[in-house]
Amino acid sequence: MILVTGGAGFIGANFVLDWLAQSDEAVINLDILSYAGNLENLSTLVEDTRHIFVKGDIGDASLLTDLLRRYRPRAIVNFAAESHVDRSIHGPEDFIQTNIVGTFRLLEAGRGYWNALDENAKRDFRFLQVSTDEVYGSLAKDAPAFNEAHRYEPNSPYSATKAASDHLVRAYHHTYGLPVLTTNCSNNYGPYQFPEKLIPLIIVNALAGKPLPVYGDGQQVRDWLYVKDHCSAIRRVLEAGIPGQIYNIGGWNEKPNIDIIHTICALLDTLRPRASDPYRNLINFVTDRPGHDRRYAIDANKIERELGWKPAETFETGIRKTVQWYLGNPSWVANVQSGAYRTWVEKNYNGRT
Repeated sequence: MILVTGGAGFIGANFVLDWLAQSDEAVINLDILSYAGNLENLSTLVEDTRHIFVKGDIGDASLLTDLLRRYRPRAIVNFAAESHVDRSIHGPEDFIQTNIVGTFRLLEAGRGYWNALDENAKRDFRFLQVSTDEVYGSLAKDAPAFNEAHRYEPNSPYSATKAASDHLVRAYHHTYGLPVLTTNCSNNYGPYQFPEKLIPLIIVNALAGKPLPVYGDGQQVRDWLYVKDHCSAIRRVLEAGIPGQIYNIGGWNEKPNIDIIHTICALLDTLRPRASDPYRNLINFVTDRPGHDRRYAIDANKIERELGWKPAETFETGIRKTVQWYLGNPSWVANVQSGAYRTWVEKNYNGRT
């Protein structure tokens, strides 16, 4: 079996669902169930004995040691992280505790467990760190995309804490020999994404007839990766990646934020038309967030060249599937829009002119 941390969140839950759809290998799923961790994401696995859910914190060293000793997984896949830039600006300490201290505790527990394995199990064990392209900083308009040798230049508390955790992972490989793998992905989108991120926020607000907030001029460029493509890439890296290596995972879909919003509005005009005016009339340009990176772009040639992976979805196919999923799951959307979520939206967007 494998140990997955953060497996009730957006990417982690998609990974667990896809893993168990394609394999009989069991998953121990450790998640603290913070605001973005949601067991409803995993409701189809309630009766599945291959899915062992444990509510807990990756910062709890004794819990980690106990889980590793009891279940003896062949791999750890670390999705657990605070991951929203805006939240990191308002409250960076949670990011330091989870992304840095939590990853350190997970590495320490993993190192102790790995050292006690027999030689065959030791050779086959993997620790996979799921990271982000944001650790590389911001790109100029015509600069080459981020490759695995690009210097880390994080610009937000979120990306700085992810960079720190990546450095710890690297250090544990070079110092202790722990067989680690690191993946740096571009912006994910798809089913089960908490509606504080751009794409689900725009879909949910549009359907509710609320303003569609666009930071600054909306020309911030991101590479967009459908979440199930990301999950298939992680499976491939876990299967065949070389310990100590970094693999960038991207969708080859660089697009400005405003184009994303126009695409969603056009899809909703077709799939769920408004009785009055088109959805694009809800677009509302607001004050940009501090230190907003202008452009991210992933060069995903290495993973294709060395491991034979490339995304299956284009942005056009992936965004249509995503919009259709949110249209088809209104109860999930309603359930995640708790009082805490409403408070966060008010805190982040109220007062932006």
